[in-house]
Amino acid sequence: MRSPYAATVLFIPVSAPLDKLTTDWAEDCDKIVLRLCPICKRDSIVGHGRRRKQAHDEHRDWIGIHRGRCADCGTTFTFLPLFSLPYTHFSLLARCQALQQRFAQHCSWEKSLPKLKDADRLPDPSTVRRWSSGLDPTQLALSFLSQIVARVTHWLSRGRQVLDQTGPLSWIAPALEVLWPLRL
Repeated sequence: MRSPYAATVLFIPVSAPLDKLTTDWAEDCDKIVLRLCPICKRDSIVGHGRRRKQAHDEHRDWIGIHRGRCADCGTTFTFLPLFSLPYTHFSLLARCQALQQRFAQHCSWEKSLPKLKDADRLPDPSTVRRWSSGLDPTQLALSFLSQIVARVTHWLSRGRQVLDQTGPLSWIAPALEVLWPLRL
């Protein structure tokens, strides 16, 4: 039986238009609460507080995120926007920007740093190198897609849920439209 204190991450849909995705991806994410519980399949999630999370990139330092709790099964949820992965301090936009500089513009690791709103928060070159682990620089887009699928599979296998009306992996396609080929 599932522990009533188990936390689950739900990725919320990004409401920003595609042409403003890089600047507005985190707008209103602290106001969104998905109501359908993926565990007990009931419309029973209620708000359970808000908090701030680091999501450094060119346009923001921190984002507000909402938490929820299923009144029926007791599962606690954290609602994250697509471009802010759990337990990370830098948005996917910042990560992609650094990797794009490294692989497409052939910069050194030391110069492959993303532009950030707070210039004092730059990642260490070894962190940027770690972000690229597993990527094939000759086929970046395919390699990046493989890494996304691997991470989603990992999260799903650990009991995490990706919630979307049309299927668990359908959010990858819009993300790839923006990320292809690591243009951020």
